[in-house]
Amino acid sequence: MVGLWISLLALLVGLLIQSYLKLLMNRRMFPPGPLPLPLIGTLWYTGIRFSTDTLTKFTQKYGNFATIWIGPFPIVILSGFQIVKEGLINHSETLADRPVTYFVLHAFNRKGIGFANGHGWKQQRRFGIITMRNLGLGKKGMEFQIEEEARRLVETFSQTGGQPFDPSLFISNAISSLISTVSFGYRFSHEDEMFRKLMESIDSLAQFGVSFSHALYTTFPWIMKYLPGLHQRTLSCVKMALSFAKEEIQKHKENQDLHDPQDFIDYYLLQMEKSKDDPNSTFSEDNLAQCITELFIAGTETTSSTLQWALLLMVAYPDIQERVYKEVEDVLGSSHSVSYQDRKKMPYTNAVIHESQRVKYILPIGVPRRCAKELHMLGYHIPKKTLVVTDLNSVLCDPKQWETPNEFNPNHFLDKEGKFITREEFLPFGAGARTCMGEQMARMELFLFFTHLMRTFRFQLPEGVKELNQDPVVGLSMHPHPYKLCAIPRSSL
Repeated sequence: MVGLWISLLALLVGLLIQSYLKLLMNRRMFPPGPLPLPLIGTLWYTGIRFSTDTLTKFTQKYGNFATIWIGPFPIVILSGFQIVKEGLINHSETLADRPVTYFVLHAFNRKGIGFANGHGWKQQRRFGIITMRNLGLGKKGMEFQIEEEARRLVETFSQTGGQPFDPSLFISNAISSLISTVSFGYRFSHEDEMFRKLMESIDSLAQFGVSFSHALYTTFPWIMKYLPGLHQRTLSCVKMALSFAKEEIQKHKENQDLHDPQDFIDYYLLQMEKSKDDPNSTFSEDNLAQCITELFIAGTETTSSTLQWALLLMVAYPDIQERVYKEVEDVLGSSHSVSYQDRKKMPYTNAVIHESQRVKYILPIGVPRRCAKELHMLGYHIPKKTLVVTDLNSVLCDPKQWETPNEFNPNHFLDKEGKFITREEFLPFGAGARTCMGEQMARMELFLFFTHLMRTFRFQLPEGVKELNQDPVVGLSMHPHPYKLCAIPRSSL
């Protein structure tokens, strides 16, 4: 009996040695990185929690094109503007896939846009872009809805009477109401119970995405799916969000007018009708429900966090805030409305918004990609299905591209005459085939919300508070620590 156990142990050790030697052989085809150890890969160097500090330390030692290993699985890291540009733009189609983890597969079943690949992804994304345009993206239709929501937010801030308050919930409610209008054709009441549950589901997903529970689920799915924990609660939240989307789809089907689509669901149902005899069509109610869920997840947290950072920065830099206010007043005068086209006459305000996005970028890393085919880049031949992570923070703070990369400096986006300049290395929405589908909507939201708020209030610290914490809370997004400010109406100054 003892001999049998010794034989089994020897066999196990032999298999581990063989597996490790194979890993070391495979390592030669990848960019440089720490020596991976058996079972743990390079976790001895990077640690379990991946952060922007980890990436900075890593790239300083191994360069902007490097590799880490999670167990036997390689992850290629792209950092700095030139390397990220080479990957995402020059090899856009090769890096068009998303990794399919066990959680993504279980929760989203290869549906929707953000977590789908291949023909299904291309068809859904193309439809999404066209539909957002049809709904008024870049036209008066969408702009009118955003301006209306911005005015409601101004009214909400006014009700604080200049007293200290936390703006985060008010901003999140305003942004999610816009997503609701785009998706369903109406805005939720913020007291609505289902709306509250939907927002809680988004928060739960954000927390789970960077949790240790997610890592365990991805590594040991056959065990974790039977155990209680955060992963089960998150899966339940996803099911709830999808179920709610399907209820809304059913309501639209009952009241559908094929000749006058009003929102995303209407347009999608119309496309389903047009494609019902196409054997290659991927348009289905399951795909639609997933697309709607993704609109809320991607559209709420990112824009909301950016606006929260922008207000915090205005409090931290009151001289910049006053200069923005003066420019807005000089351009708008007695006009009651703000147009997205007004940004062309407000170069400094536009620069401040862009600089807020740059210096307080809201994602720890770009959403991971996966090689759709073998990647031939900078002398390396990286196999198909290899995971690739882009460090977009390193692009937005690349010392070779930005004069003062770690400082809030609106002059990064202004020429010597004070005119706004577009920067190639400004990539907060990503680049290539997977660039953010809602980029244009986000740009309109940021400009119209920010301009309305700057025009109406002077934002300042509460009495007795000397400064606000500018370090981010690192999660699926990097939002500010909870803070309070005072919104003093300009009319009372």
